[in-house]
Amino acid sequence: MNEHVIEKLKWAVRNVPDFPKPGIIFKDITPILSDPLLFELAVECFVEKNKALSPDKICAIEARGFIFGSAVAYVLGIGLIPIRKKGKLPFKTHQVAYDLEYGQAEIEMHVDAISEGESVVLIDDLLATGGTAAAASQLISKAGGKLLQTQFLIELSFLKGRENKLAGIPVHSFIHL
Repeated sequence: MNEHVIEKLKWAVRNVPDFPKPGIIFKDITPILSDPLLFELAVECFVEKNKALSPDKICAIEARGFIFGSAVAYVLGIGLIPIRKKGKLPFKTHQVAYDLEYGQAEIEMHVDAISEGESVVLIDDLLATGGTAAAASQLISKAGGKLLQTQFLIELSFLKGRENKLAGIPVHSFIHL
């Protein structure tokens, strides 16, 4: 995707101070989602990147990853695998626990979501510390999938999630803040 498109998307990201707690500046993508042209451009970034990779399926992390992941899977004509918080999926699951800044969380994926050796791309809206994406990559591995790449619309580079939690995992982000 060209730099002009990335700049348009970057300028549409809204900063919301002190959300969800004091001292955090939340990166709000809803202005991108509410503008049909910007939303199309964002989805097209992911689609173009994934055409070259040819994954069998897209894995998407709850909840904003679902927005982009489902659109990309639809355009590419491949399956979508939801990765959700513990207790949200109705069938047997693989689970992975991981550390948050303020405690622990657990995510899960259906045990039959990926067949042994299937190639997948993991999509989410934002890479911060990388904990959730690292846990999701563990789920993909546990299921026998081959993770081609993790992809994010936005990366908060100063938090070093790519270097810390996702070291050794291919990462691509479109917007770096």
